[in-house]
Amino acid sequence: MKSRLMACTAGAALGVAFGISAAAAQDLMYAPGEDSRFNWDSYQAYADSHDLGGEQLTILGPWLGPDQEAFDKVLAYFGEAANVDVRYTGSDSMEQQIMVDAEAGSAPNIAVIPQPGLAADLASRGFLTPLGDEAANWMKENYAAGQSWVDLGTYEGKDGSEAFYAFPYKADVKSLVWYVPENLEDAGYEIPQTMEELKALTEQIVADGGTPWCIGLGSGAATGWPATDWVEDLMLRTQPPEVYDQWVTNEIPFDDPKVVAAIEEFGWFARNNDFVAGGADAVASTDFRDSPKGLFSVPPQCYLHRQASFIPAFFPEGTEVGLDADFFYFPAYAEKDLGKPVLGAGTLFAITKDSKAAHAFVEFLETPIAHELWMSLEGGGFLTPLTSVNNEVYVTETRKALGDILLNATVFRFDGSDLMPGGVGAGAFWTGMVDFVGGKPAEQVAEEIQTSWEGLK
Repeated sequence: MKSRLMACTAGAALGVAFGISAAAAQDLMYAPGEDSRFNWDSYQAYADSHDLGGEQLTILGPWLGPDQEAFDKVLAYFGEAANVDVRYTGSDSMEQQIMVDAEAGSAPNIAVIPQPGLAADLASRGFLTPLGDEAANWMKENYAAGQSWVDLGTYEGKDGSEAFYAFPYKADVKSLVWYVPENLEDAGYEIPQTMEELKALTEQIVADGGTPWCIGLGSGAATGWPATDWVEDLMLRTQPPEVYDQWVTNEIPFDDPKVVAAIEEFGWFARNNDFVAGGADAVASTDFRDSPKGLFSVPPQCYLHRQASFIPAFFPEGTEVGLDADFFYFPAYAEKDLGKPVLGAGTLFAITKDSKAAHAFVEFLETPIAHELWMSLEGGGFLTPLTSVNNEVYVTETRKALGDILLNATVFRFDGSDLMPGGVGAGAFWTGMVDFVGGKPAEQVAEEIQTSWEGLK
């Protein structure tokens, strides 16, 4: 999973660590009603209609450290409101652990799943409980681009029929371009609002004697993955979301002309020696963690860097996002009229051991307070597409701006390579993109990736 690669050295062996907490035993951050920014009416209405009499709820998820601390603070409110004893276990090998537990019949009540493919696999084997049409309809009506999120959590069950099994909660945004405001201001450049304007800005920077982009695909054994994000974003900007869905399931082959065109769109940026710091030959050899450093050199080695919301972790020490560095939405083509698609990732909450408390917890996730509480915390980088939250609760202006991108999205799609079989999405797609930036034709690269996919069938 690429989100996991962002946080650890690629190729390192998975360690196992557990943090177990009784979240409901914590003191609440705020007494209900104490801070008027929060939607306490939603908390009180929920509390008035739920009393589980001390029933225990077990949750397994991927969060440890500060992320777990933040989640525990949210769980404490659920435990208090519903009279539930909540027990959260965090594991950095959660994906393997949940499958072992499910097969052994010892699954927790709730699993926090980082990958839709894993959730779909669990559902197909009968290990998940459907959340019901009411939950799906609620999400469609209350999340921005709601149908996208419903589709993300809908899979075929063991009987072959589709149902809504997984509740998306806590999202990440990848459709971002990073820049240094001072550099753009000094050069007289404005933030582009369309892809046409972004391409025009790219050409203008070159005409003015500068280099527009820093791009790095290096990531040890995972070298190439940053390019897959580029191609996924460009698929969403050149084709309707239905085509994207067909692509990630191989309903249309990887060497379909629509996919080849998106790869070539990436090549427009990455294979032009004038457009990239160090020239096209440097793209594959530059580590993705080092690639944004060119934004901060004097004079700047580049003006723009496309990467997800995690990348400030690799900015120079002391960089203040919003002042020293900022971002804008990776824009869509005006002429294609495909709305405002957003590429991202996130976590899905699924019931792996049915109980009243498990369903009550899913209902808690439908309340604005369940989102606003985490929005107000540093840990976990929480973002939400729930339209009824108070966006002023976000802990920083940066987080609020990221949240606004989600709320303005007309389409949301999960990272495509994470939805593909591992041998493709975390294999042939990565290496194919390295070959492409090295000069291999897009058609040939796409054919080779398709051949690898067919070899898995």
